[in-house]
Amino acid sequence: MEFFDLLLKTAVLRPYVFVFLAVFLFIASRLVGWRRTGYFMAITWIVAFACEFSSTRTGIPFGWYFYTGSTIGQELYIADIPFMDSLSFVFLLFASYCMALAFLLPATGSRSGISIIRMQFPLAARTGWPIVVLTTLFFTFIDIIIDPVTLLGDRWFLGKIYYYPDPGIHYGVPVANYIGWATVSLLALLAYLPLDRKLSQTHLPPAESVTGHVLLGCGLYYGVLIFNLAVTFWIGEPLQGMTGILIYLPLTVLLALRLLGRLPASS
Repeated sequence: MEFFDLLLKTAVLRPYVFVFLAVFLFIASRLVGWRRTGYFMAITWIVAFACEFSSTRTGIPFGWYFYTGSTIGQELYIADIPFMDSLSFVFLLFASYCMALAFLLPATGSRSGISIIRMQFPLAARTGWPIVVLTTLFFTFIDIIIDPVTLLGDRWFLGKIYYYPDPGIHYGVPVANYIGWATVSLLALLAYLPLDRKLSQTHLPPAESVTGHVLLGCGLYYGVLIFNLAVTFWIGEPLQGMTGILIYLPLTVLLALRLLGRLPASS
């Protein structure tokens, strides 16, 4: 009963996390089906939790950092790690996966005038090494925006939940942290994608709906990005916020060009 009570308190304290998680479940279940969604969620959470457990005790792979425990009793902790923290990796990795799919899935131009490309969803394209590498880049990139503002959680409703004993050069975040994020992505994808190849290829979306589902995943990615940038400006960190905008501006332009068929797209 205490577990479920703390889980409910976590949902009340961190509603934005569970909104993003619900959006992930909605999109993922339609793009890859409930079975793959369950595997993706379980694998990513286990990998993220194991890496956080290791890093808070050995410094590997994120580097040394520690949770303050300031919200114990207000939300669910597992082995001194906030449940919502490792849970967030799930929807962030899936959103990053959708961003990679948007760039790398084979596609054809639309038959209409001003068009968005029509993506296909072949197994080889969605599970190959290019997807692993690009997903990892998008996943690590978004933490360049997230971690500096979460580190300032005492200035907004997150709270001061963790700290680095040796602050890094990027707004107090060590480079090792970003290496850790890349590690989580690689380990989770290298566990999930081979499983995806072995599962039945039935119950996948019809070809005409793939593009829409992938774009919803990209929308989730930008939803998290905009949320964190908005908080950054709200707490009075305009330089940090503008840095984030300038980082994502060229990527957003490239994504728009890809979706409009202005970048190479295999048929």
